[in-house]
Amino acid sequence: MNRLAQSALLFLLGATLLHAGVTDLYLRYVKAGLRPLVLLAGVVLIATAAATLWYERRGTGHEHDHHHEPRITWLLTLPVLALILVAPPALGSYSAAHTGTALQKPFGFPDLPADGPLRLGVADYAGRAVYGDGRSLRDRELRITGFVTLDRAGSPYLVRMGLNCCAADAQPVKIALTGNIPPVLSPDTWLDITGRYTPRRTKDPVNDGPIPYLEVTRAKPVPTPHDPYDETWNT
Repeated sequence: MNRLAQSALLFLLGATLLHAGVTDLYLRYVKAGLRPLVLLAGVVLIATAAATLWYERRGTGHEHDHHHEPRITWLLTLPVLALILVAPPALGSYSAAHTGTALQKPFGFPDLPADGPLRLGVADYAGRAVYGDGRSLRDRELRITGFVTLDRAGSPYLVRMGLNCCAADAQPVKIALTGNIPPVLSPDTWLDITGRYTPRRTKDPVNDGPIPYLEVTRAKPVPTPHDPYDETWNT
């Protein structure tokens, strides 16, 4: 690939990273805390593209007139353009159904508000229910948002995928549902659930990991959240 193609490819890749960082598209690939690095990488690549083009135009390119690289090398820009034009969906029910729950015992539990309904993440509820024996959850109205996945027996779970670094290492944390469950549940449907703690537990059919139940009192479909991944389980 000649330097003109190199600089064009670097510029496109850098512009893609800047676009992803500015528009929050990066959340489909990496965790939220890596945004500054995504933006920095975009700036560095664009600067490198400019330096490469400047070097090419300094008059050092006479010998390149006799060594034309095949035009097919420009096809390398297609994957970069695809990143701009086609945003991949967040990992969902298929990944969750084929991966065991990644619930980990937390170092401790932050204090919760003393009164009123509690808004919790899937991992926060699961951790408090399994490793805190639900002490901070009893007799409280709870609200939790996640997407639906079904096991082979058709049992529903409320799930949120957690990230260590990027989407490639995403793993699910699951809550089993009981109580007033909607009669028809479709995988990947996002629900905002109001419910109560129950000491009932089950084991993940994939890896035998612990899964707590949530007794549902009300459930309503909601749009996919701005950031579909949950980082609370590994913080």
